[in-house]
Amino acid sequence: MIALKKIQVFTVILLIVLVQSSLIKETLGHPCGRTFLSALIQLVPCRPSVAPFSTLPPNELCCAAIKTLGQPCLCVLAKGPPIVSVDRTLALHLPGKCSANFPPCS
Repeated sequence: MIALKKIQVFTVILLIVLVQSSLIKETLGHPCGRTFLSALIQLVPCRPSVAPFSTLPPNELCCAAIKTLGQPCLCVLAKGPPIVSVDRTLALHLPGKCSANFPPCS
């Protein structure tokens, strides 16, 4: 009986999260808004380069992800909610370090 209640509570919480995330995606009103999470996942190879106080240059996988995502998606990520263990200043310098030459986020 207790296990069934835990499953029901978990299901309700999961549904709330899914509904809220779909509402957030729709309200972003940006082409990258629908893929915020997937864009974030694609940038996982960049994590060592954007960790606080990091001096590591971006690797090839990171630069490929930066170039694939493009400036609009990177700006959505940069202006989005804080990301744990990511220095936004370092993250905003990645396009230049990867020779992507995107205009700065406005």
